Amino acid sequence: MQVELTHFLVVSTLLFSMGVFAIVTRKNAILVLMGIELMLNAANINFVAFSKFGGFGLSGQVIALFVIILAAAEAAIALAIVLNIYKTFSNVNVDEINNLKE
Repeated sequence: MQVELTHFLVVSTLLFSMGVFAIVTRKNAILVLMGIELMLNAANINFVAFSKFGGFGLSGQVIALFVIILAAAEAAIALAIVLNIYKTFSNVNVDEINNLKE
């Protein structure tokens, strides 16, 4: 059995679906960030798979590298925001942090 493009797409679809499910159903901000990371990893799998099977050279790997760098920066900034919210409100539930408008 050889690994083909459809195998990569199925894994990517599952990861992306789990990420969307985590964002929609979770109230904790940390778990929402984990869902976003799952979605970015699914996009990386697609970039690398299409780069390999589509004959695009190294462009898919380069874009995946930029997405990984973006995800690291996003995680650092988002965790700093979550820590600041926890220090202010003593919880990180997304539903209960609507006082930021005031």
